[in-house]
Amino acid sequence: MKSVYAPPSSQIVLRRDGQEITCDLYSPEGRELLAALWLKVSAHNRRMYEPRWLGVQIIQLPEDVVAMQELLWTVRPDVIVETGIAHGGSLVLSASILELIGKGRVIGIDVDIRKHNREIIDAHPLRHRMELIEGSSIDPAIVAKVRASVGDAKRVLVTLDSNHTAAHVAAELEAYAPMVTLDSYIVAMDGAQAHVGDIPAAKPGWADDHPLQAIDQFLAKHPEFVVDPHYERMDITSSPGGFLRRVKA
Repeated sequence: MKSVYAPPSSQIVLRRDGQEITCDLYSPEGRELLAALWLKVSAHNRRMYEPRWLGVQIIQLPEDVVAMQELLWTVRPDVIVETGIAHGGSLVLSASILELIGKGRVIGIDVDIRKHNREIIDAHPLRHRMELIEGSSIDPAIVAKVRASVGDAKRVLVTLDSNHTAAHVAAELEAYAPMVTLDSYIVAMDGAQAHVGDIPAAKPGWADDHPLQAIDQFLAKHPEFVVDPHYERMDITSSPGGFLRRVKA
């Protein structure tokens, strides 16, 4: 890591399109600007592909990995429902916290569980805490299967990390939020797409079609859920506004 001399008088200057933003490095505004820029740099350089959890690629920013383990340890769910499996790292994270708690299981849903990823998951020592369901997370038959598997679990937590278009996330929120128990959470991930649509590596549509749109619509219709900013306090997150706590039955 490079050492940089930055005394208390240091400033950050951002120049863009003929305009300039300047703020003191160690001010609240400086911290906010640095965080916003670091999110963009992290997304551009695919920093979320670096972490592994117990040997399995997790595809989450390190700050979000820390936030999720804290959330799971606090809520101590009996069942975790996760849409989007990818390589399986998030499943392993959930299963490891459940193993430490001494109870619970995680249900993972993915439209395509690839053979290589399934083999890694099947061979993992925590496989006994995981249930895999292949199919679209918004297919009514899959939703019904998940609901039946959840059963009458007393504490249920849901994370949404599959297709990140507004329409898909909106459908997932409506389908899975009813499974979330009082004082637990539904976490809609990757709303940060709205903030990184201007980076060189951005995909078409990120800035105009993203989970934050679905989250805003959902909250407007569902006062039983509120945003909990506690899990965003480390400044960098792929899921701004996405930690939704159920406060009413």
